[in-house]
Amino acid sequence: MTRKNQPLSAAKRTSVASGSRRSFMKKTLALATAATFGTFLSFSASHAASLGYPEKEELKFGFIKLTDMAPLAVAYEKGYFEDEGLYVTLEAQANWKVLLDRVIDGQLDGAHMLAGQPLGATIGYGTKADIITAFSMDLNGNGITVSNDVWAEMKKNIPHENGKPVHPIKADALKPVIEKYRGEGKPFNMGMVFPVSTHNYELRYWLAAGGIHPGYYAPHKGDTSGQLSADALLSVTPPPQMPATLEAGTIYGYCVGEPWNQQAVFKGIGVPVVTDYEIWKNNPEKVFGVSRSWAEENPNTHIRVVKAMIRAAHWLDANNNANRPEAVKILSKPSYVGADYDVIANSMTGTFEYEKGDKREVPDFNVFFRYNATYPYYSDAIWYLTQMRRWGQISDAKPDSWYMDIAKKVYRPDIYKQAVTALIDEGQMSASDFPDLSKESGFRAPQKHFIDNIVYDGRQPNAYLDKFAIGLKSQDKL
Repeated sequence: MTRKNQPLSAAKRTSVASGSRRSFMKKTLALATAATFGTFLSFSASHAASLGYPEKEELKFGFIKLTDMAPLAVAYEKGYFEDEGLYVTLEAQANWKVLLDRVIDGQLDGAHMLAGQPLGATIGYGTKADIITAFSMDLNGNGITVSNDVWAEMKKNIPHENGKPVHPIKADALKPVIEKYRGEGKPFNMGMVFPVSTHNYELRYWLAAGGIHPGYYAPHKGDTSGQLSADALLSVTPPPQMPATLEAGTIYGYCVGEPWNQQAVFKGIGVPVVTDYEIWKNNPEKVFGVSRSWAEENPNTHIRVVKAMIRAAHWLDANNNANRPEAVKILSKPSYVGADYDVIANSMTGTFEYEKGDKREVPDFNVFFRYNATYPYYSDAIWYLTQMRRWGQISDAKPDSWYMDIAKKVYRPDIYKQAVTALIDEGQMSASDFPDLSKESGFRAPQKHFIDNIVYDGRQPNAYLDKFAIGLKSQDKL
């Protein structure tokens, strides 16, 4: 089948889907006929007998216009969804809340989600709903950008080598700037994309590591501002609106995914000062989320969706990112991210520009498959839960067992393993592409690569919380 250069119109999609289903049924009939004569007929590997046919063929998935939605776009454009007998519509959403609500009410079959969204929904922070994930979409991919005026002040506090700032830049350099603003009676406003977003927790982590209090939530007191006791006031801004909001002076900095940090550089309105790779090396970022009820009603469909996205992630990282220029061309289409090719390429092809002209090699800025990126680790889920507890979104103390129970309820490596097994059995991918999943515990080894050098062990969430100078300790309550 000839691939499309852009997502199909509704009318064309219906026509193609109908034709594809007819082809699918013809292949099924051919297999049955061949089996009658004792002949093995090989057709599309996705129809392996070990995996049942999809319960639902026509699907609609949501996404936000960020480069890390790439596995969805690639699975569509390269035909991986159709290989699974799935006929997918991809639809950009206005913001993260709308996206989540539409998955909950069934308007979307699944979506590109913030890693904290399935967890937040499951524990009832915001809208209560059972959302699960069996696929981690990427590692890294975010940055923190400040306005040109703030950067001019920060630079005075940063050591330089060969005329360039020494990285990673810590929030220690921002602290005197915030204190100056406070002395002038001006609140220091910063943007992040959603209360349970990676960006919120990464921005808070970076600020707190530099001695800047990012504020508490107190839902049990009816305060969900996240600004109690705050030195810097964090509020929600949708990702594509970040540069314009910064330029307008409404916020002085923000944490967001690409291409909206590089956009600030290209527009000359701000400077990215640190990436999340520098805050926490190879941190988990987005997930693909579905409602638990949808997954239970459509188990074969779900596995097939995960299969297609694993193939897409593998393609994105194959041969040392050799496919990235093609991926950038796909993502630059208005129906996906819609930013200029050069803006998206800056990070997707392994470089990142900080101050204008200060472009550095960051080959792992966007990771989609390497380092077992697609596996839904329990320890990743638990880290997000610890940050919800640290900043008050979880009001009360919880035992370590509670963190484990929630992680197992939301993150589903069992479904992921079924998808991997099918891909290997069908010859779509090799066992060498994956670690030995039969020995996988769901926990990464204790992680040391944080900007404050605090070690994270997902098996000991309360002990981890007690290590921080700023934030709620394991037994604290506001």
